Amino acid sequence: MSSRKFGLNLVVVVAVAALFTGFWALYNLPVSAPDWPDQISGYSFSPFRPGQNPQENVYPSDEEIRSDLELLSRQTNNIRTYSVAGTQADIPRLAEEFGMRVTLGVWISGDIERNEQEIAKAIELANGSRSVVRVTVGNEALFREEIPPEALIAYIDRVRAAVKVPVTTSEQWHIWEQYPQLARHVDLIAAHILPYWEFVPMKDSTKFVLDRARDLKKLFPKKPLLLSEVGWPSNGRTRGGAEASPANQAIYLRTLVNALNAQGYNYFVIEAFDQPWKTDDEGSVGAYWGVYNFQRQPKFAFEGPVVAIPQWRLLAIGSVVLALLALALLLIDSSSLSQRGRTFLTFVAFACGSILVWIGYDYSQQYSTWFSVTVGCLLALGALGVFIVLLTEAHELAETVWMLKRRRPFPPVTADLAFRPKVSVHVPCYNEPPEMVKQTLDALARLDYPDYEVLVIDNNTKDPAVWKPLEEHCARLGPRFRFFHVAPLAGFKGGALNYVLKHTASNAEVIAVIDSDYCVERDWLKHMVPHFADPQIAVVQSPQDYRDDRETAFKKLCYAEYKGFFHIGMITRNDRDAIIQHGTMTMIRRSVMDELGWADWCITEDAELGLRVFEKGLSAAYSERSYGKGLMPDTFIDFKKQRFRWAYGAIQIMKRHARSLLLGQGSHLTRGQRYHFVAGWLPWIADGMNIFFTIGALLWSAAMIIVPQRVDPPLLIFAIPPLALFAFKVGKILFLYRRAVGVDLKDALFAAIAGLALSHTIAKAVLFGFFTSSIPFFRTPKMAANHGVLLAIAEAREEVFVMLLLWGAAAGIALVQGFPSADVIFWVVVLLVQSLPYLAALVMALLSSRPRPKEETAAAVPV
Repeated sequence: MSSRKFGLNLVVVVAVAALFTGFWALYNLPVSAPDWPDQISGYSFSPFRPGQNPQENVYPSDEEIRSDLELLSRQTNNIRTYSVAGTQADIPRLAEEFGMRVTLGVWISGDIERNEQEIAKAIELANGSRSVVRVTVGNEALFREEIPPEALIAYIDRVRAAVKVPVTTSEQWHIWEQYPQLARHVDLIAAHILPYWEFVPMKDSTKFVLDRARDLKKLFPKKPLLLSEVGWPSNGRTRGGAEASPANQAIYLRTLVNALNAQGYNYFVIEAFDQPWKTDDEGSVGAYWGVYNFQRQPKFAFEGPVVAIPQWRLLAIGSVVLALLALALLLIDSSSLSQRGRTFLTFVAFACGSILVWIGYDYSQQYSTWFSVTVGCLLALGALGVFIVLLTEAHELAETVWMLKRRRPFPPVTADLAFRPKVSVHVPCYNEPPEMVKQTLDALARLDYPDYEVLVIDNNTKDPAVWKPLEEHCARLGPRFRFFHVAPLAGFKGGALNYVLKHTASNAEVIAVIDSDYCVERDWLKHMVPHFADPQIAVVQSPQDYRDDRETAFKKLCYAEYKGFFHIGMITRNDRDAIIQHGTMTMIRRSVMDELGWADWCITEDAELGLRVFEKGLSAAYSERSYGKGLMPDTFIDFKKQRFRWAYGAIQIMKRHARSLLLGQGSHLTRGQRYHFVAGWLPWIADGMNIFFTIGALLWSAAMIIVPQRVDPPLLIFAIPPLALFAFKVGKILFLYRRAVGVDLKDALFAAIAGLALSHTIAKAVLFGFFTSSIPFFRTPKMAANHGVLLAIAEAREEVFVMLLLWGAAAGIALVQGFPSADVIFWVVVLLVQSLPYLAALVMALLSSRPRPKEETAAAVPV
């Protein structure tokens, strides 16, 4: 690399790094807020620490409670409790040590026996402790609808008659308006005013609290007012415009407590310490109302400007390091990539690095349970895998669009004196329509090449009416054509090709293979065989192409999808001598074929042979010009079977050749070849992993529908990676097909639909590939009969079932929860986007059921 180019690359990297660092800085601009006052009116105090949970009767020790009270006594001399169960009954006694006053809570629920125990203990404590200054009988018991108002009033009256301190109940502000009769039975109004739960944006929340407080004063002018809960969560779901974040919590509380102090209100900030056990009742947000976290550390600065992420500089550095590592890998062997392509990859690398760091940081702010740790590990692996796939997709896009020149072009060789050894053309077939195969043989008979033979191998076809006409047709075409029918013959297509290899002419130096539906051009051998003059070349490959793309709308979509691999992926692979050998329009040097043979254990024996060729240190040549056209599958089920075979075979190959592909052991594979073989199949592996995301999404959605009050939508970070990959893949198809393949937007969209329709099939193939060693060979029938709509839907029944489940989940959430906040809307959108590949499968199945035109529009056989 020249010093000028290196300097330009350095400038680009520094500029993009500065841009993304600027994004971090912009998001973390300091926001002014009043400093936390020396004293606040009070804290709601639940003393539970990690591993402790009142629902499981696991309580803190007196020493732990004493430590908490000592910390809080520096900011207030008032605390409010919620229950007297367990060691919570010791709080009044311990509070006396610090001169603190206690508003004693009595937990009231539908459990009558427990209510009696709570009341008896609270009366005892109120009458026996100097620290208890008031008693609250029940906390949101009416709001939760656990007891009727009459029962609660009876409890309040009993406690008022038994103690000398003021008694009340603590409810949300609107409950007091709903049941004004409560006021006649209490000594003060204790109201919760929590704007977050009422979808009020943080910037409007202080005014909301003050307005509601004034309303309560007007409604109950003769009763003192206690704001028994005011607060804001630092994490959890967004409710309308109310966003739960550490910065919002800091700004709101610092503003609110100063305003309440200035106006002389009595209040309790909910709460002193985070309480993760509350997620069972309040959803994920229930864990994050504390001013201090579970480890008793302050969650925000009590003075000075507020910053969204105080550690943002460290996170920005981490994202830059990740981006540079990714970029170093992407730009290896990139001498032919234009500066525009390098800039694009730099931008993508920094975007991925920043998002990964942000996801990691966001997840680190959550409290961990065995479930969240498990999900977190899976999420981390999934996010890393998604972004690796995304980077490889971006790399292919850059090398397709912004290469200055192709490094290994193989144009047709037309010189009269070119190298033209004898070629043996092998045509494997099984139970194929005789008339179709005859067209293939007739095209081979017209080849403009001096010395070649054609060996037709029909394996395991039982019906003589199918294979006998081919035997007769070969006889009519002359001595160049030989026909073999063998039954039984093991090994599928690979076994058939190995069989016929033994019958190849001894002086043939090149083996060529075409499928039985391919009609080749006259110049195929003439233009391509001379590349074998280079002794390093072991494989010469031409693209697969099709002549029936205008026959039906279904085939038009299939054809658009096929073109991408042969005119995008194979070209970039060829630059690093890493093409996928495919089993038609391929040629192999005879000596190499004799040594290696076809692998009858692999369902994609052609791609496996090509990899073994590279492992020996030999090379392949790829010409993007089409020299032969075949027939596409006629039905969606056959389209799926073909792709299942390709994907399953890819996993078979990766498993068998893992050491050479991943570690480079025992082979001559270059880094570029290893990269393309692994990276090229990563998108298929990502489809396999996406099944687990879909299952998880459905289970989570079911919980949101069944217990909507307890289960929130998943955190945004759960959905970002798969959505980002989906959006990038679709965008890449639409862009690349127009730019590199030369099709219009409509055909690019067709390609996207056809590709999406195969996602479920590929996912199944990948999972089967990892957990099984072999499956039966799926042949792809050609010239099949059309079928009806019901049968077409049956061919996509799995996809339709999953699609309906996703639609049902989205509809169920909408009906049960409505759209109270952006995160619910976002999750419904995630479910609908997740259903698109399954919808595409249904579309393809229905298109394949449409009748063909009366006059076939397939291209005529080349002459």
